Amino acid sequence: MPKSPGSKPQPKVSASPSRRSPCPVACALDLLGDRWTLLVIRDLMLGRSRFKDFAGSPEGVPTNILSDRLDRLLEAGLVRQIPATEGGRRMAYELTPKGEALRPTLKSLRDWGLAWEPGTKALLQQS
Repeated sequence: MPKSPGSKPQPKVSASPSRRSPCPVACALDLLGDRWTLLVIRDLMLGRSRFKDFAGSPEGVPTNILSDRLDRLLEAGLVRQIPATEGGRRMAYELTPKGEALRPTLKSLRDWGLAWEPGTKALLQQS
């Protein structure tokens, strides 16, 4: 159908400006589907809570990427900042109920890796 003079093009409708589509798998991957995010969540589930703890993980996440991933997780409501135990102005992180809801997913990924990827081992057990 031809456009009438002076008509404006219609904007493309999407689920959200940061989402590719309303598909729940795509939306989860938009937040969690990079190389580092689930490792940060894993570390939180294993009891790590400080930036230096995450930076010290064996995978060696670069600190600029770690800062970005923590900001994304804060913005998405998967983690919250809390005062560090030793006081001062330093902050720590903990999972929110939304982040904690990923525990079965991480357990499944761990179990899959143990079963199907030779040479893998779970150094620390998640409860």
